[in-house]
Amino acid sequence: MGKIALGGGCHWCTEAVFQSLKGVEKVEQGFVKSTGSNDSFSEAVIVHFDAALIGLRDLIEIHLHTHKSTSDHAMRQKYRSAVYTISDGQGDEAQEIIQRLQPEFQEKLITEVLPFIAFKPSEDQFSNYYYQNPQRPFCRQYIQPKLKVLLKRFKDIVNSEKTAFASIEV
Repeated sequence: MGKIALGGGCHWCTEAVFQSLKGVEKVEQGFVKSTGSNDSFSEAVIVHFDAALIGLRDLIEIHLHTHKSTSDHAMRQKYRSAVYTISDGQGDEAQEIIQRLQPEFQEKLITEVLPFIAFKPSEDQFSNYYYQNPQRPFCRQYIQPKLKVLLKRFKDIVNSEKTAFASIEV
């Protein structure tokens, strides 16, 4: 079982994206901190995945395409664009994956590869947010567009058993 932490946007959104993939066994939603200037907690998820079914490259590519990975907006402290490495070798691999994916984007990717230091989970009431509340306005406005990206661009690795996909028009 592999494990990686990803941050970039609202953790409700990020959680829903990765819960929707084949090979993802569990997604923990909360706040991650790293080191140096990134030692404050920022919204993120920890993705537990079966590397035989979905690889780190797929996870990082999906992450880059489902949040504003080229925008250094004013909320970056709360929504740090990052791949937080947990195991040995992930840092170099993640850096290489991001470099290889850069040509898919018109602007420079700002997503950083950072060491994972600590995690604080969200309150239980917010876990599995999208799949418990798919019709809420926040879910329809912010999460469903990200899921549409999955359905259009990554349909082969989307878990079609997720019932909330039935209400999303591509």
